[in-house]
Amino acid sequence: MAAIELLQSDTGAPGNMAYWTPNKLCKACKLTPVQFQALIRESIIAVKEVEVRRDPLQGRVFPASKPLQLTPAQDNALAHILKTMGPSEITQGEDIRPILLHGITGSGKTEVYLQAMEAIIASGKRGIVLVPEIVLTTQAIERFAGRFPGRVAIIHGDLFMGERFDEWQRIRSGQVDVVIGSRSALLSPLPDLGLIILDEEHESAYKQSDMKPTYHAREVAIALGRILHIPVVLGSATPSVETFYRAEQKEYSLVELPGRIGAALPPVEVIDLRSELHAGNTSIISRRLQSELERVLRNKEQAILFLNRRGAASCVLCRDCGFVVMCDRCDVPLTYHSTERILLCHYCNRQSKVLYACPQCQSTGIRYFGLGTEKVMETIQRSFPTARLLRWDRDTATNYRAHQQLLDRFASREADILVGTQMIAKGLDLPGVTLVGVVSADIALNLPDFAASERAFTLLTQVAGRAGRRVGVGEESGSVIIQTFNPQHFCIDAASRHDYHEFYAAEIAARRRYGYPPFRRFVKFTYSHENRRRTQNEALLLRERLDDWIERLGLTDTDVVGPAPALMERVQNKYRWQMIVRGPDLHPLLRVIDAPDWQVDIDPVSTV
Repeated sequence: MAAIELLQSDTGAPGNMAYWTPNKLCKACKLTPVQFQALIRESIIAVKEVEVRRDPLQGRVFPASKPLQLTPAQDNALAHILKTMGPSEITQGEDIRPILLHGITGSGKTEVYLQAMEAIIASGKRGIVLVPEIVLTTQAIERFAGRFPGRVAIIHGDLFMGERFDEWQRIRSGQVDVVIGSRSALLSPLPDLGLIILDEEHESAYKQSDMKPTYHAREVAIALGRILHIPVVLGSATPSVETFYRAEQKEYSLVELPGRIGAALPPVEVIDLRSELHAGNTSIISRRLQSELERVLRNKEQAILFLNRRGAASCVLCRDCGFVVMCDRCDVPLTYHSTERILLCHYCNRQSKVLYACPQCQSTGIRYFGLGTEKVMETIQRSFPTARLLRWDRDTATNYRAHQQLLDRFASREADILVGTQMIAKGLDLPGVTLVGVVSADIALNLPDFAASERAFTLLTQVAGRAGRRVGVGEESGSVIIQTFNPQHFCIDAASRHDYHEFYAAEIAARRRYGYPPFRRFVKFTYSHENRRRTQNEALLLRERLDDWIERLGLTDTDVVGPAPALMERVQNKYRWQMIVRGPDLHPLLRVIDAPDWQVDIDPVSTV
């Protein structure tokens, strides 16, 4: 009886049919399998096999949008893309060069993507749009689904297996015209592919290096474009140095969007934290940033505070004996997380209880040093008790749906200040934000990596671009404050003036001088094992083999750096040693070197 009542109540309006799986119905009504079969035999319940699509966008409504009037620069960019869609180049046997769409933040790259996709669909083809992070699929889906309702599928790693399977089936059967997703979406079986777009092409998330096969989605997209003779558009406000260099060398076509639509770029003010200390301000928030936050709250606007480090303290130390609380599985200090009151390793997720006494000398002089997003939250909450705060980092947003909820909450003005890590810098359009504060610009700079300056400049420029994106005519364009102990650094100076070309000129000169990519290719070899001595011996043996083959092959411009312990030598109880092979062409060497137990990363995005 309960089963009948449940089914009747769930049918809704006349003519609707409620679908329940047998297991779900039995659990809801506390039926045994025997009782369930009896209901079927008496024709009280009908069992029918139907296909019900598992829709990852179920319940979401996307406002319809129409093509916008393009600026002359946008119109030129669109015309350049459309020109490559014609058959002329293909019939002449020429490859279509990838197109680098270099547009500053807020310059309207997305509208160019949308109208290019519309033209492709009108020609009977389909397209793929790649975004580097799952968090960015949210806004990309909103815009493309609003322009192409019912014809968009999404693919990324946070979908449930059933959702991913159903989206895959829709794609393969040609039910959609646009596929949006992270790098794996590039492998979707979309028929009649006519256009590939990589938004934020500079992002290292496009490189899969943590599992085999290692690949970079940008390089795979370009190769696929050449095979199919279709245009590949690489979009970014801060193109990777390698990509812009290829555009300079005419390997790629370069199209630029130099101006922001409807607003000026926000002015950037660099605060020297050394001067703050000399003035007696020991807070992590400078006096100028404090004043600007007061203005934002007074005017009922929104602000973003950016710090690319999680937690409340990055080091827990005994002031009496100098003992530092380390992870017993990794060679890293445990980070203090005040919200959960735990010590956490950010490499293996090992948790430990908070210490009240030193385990080495039993002193109670335990102190917490360093800072993270939780520390920023605590500081801001003390200064502005009535301010509504949100924190957006890997601890608060562990999956796609959590990202979506946080973004929706901030966009709907449920919070005044958003504190977050690098995910808030990645292409988000948050119209209420008029202030961006970079709490510490130095974290990204002080890494022993050839691309450290590039990543720092990119992060600073991208996060600065979140301010003042939709101000009205005559209104303030928002403001950006960068706090640093190194205000003279060339990448901070260039970011403060939104000047990519100045940064690129300095960076490419340094890379030419030191033989860094794109002037030489890198291959990173990494070996890991529980036994430290074996790890070291394997590294030394491979170094001998590499030197031998380099000499035998006559690779005079090729050399090996290392081996040496990795920056974090021990992670998850495994010791790691690395070496870098550098040269203009490493394919002859890679063809003869057999290193089955090594992780081999060709063209690594980082040497750390």
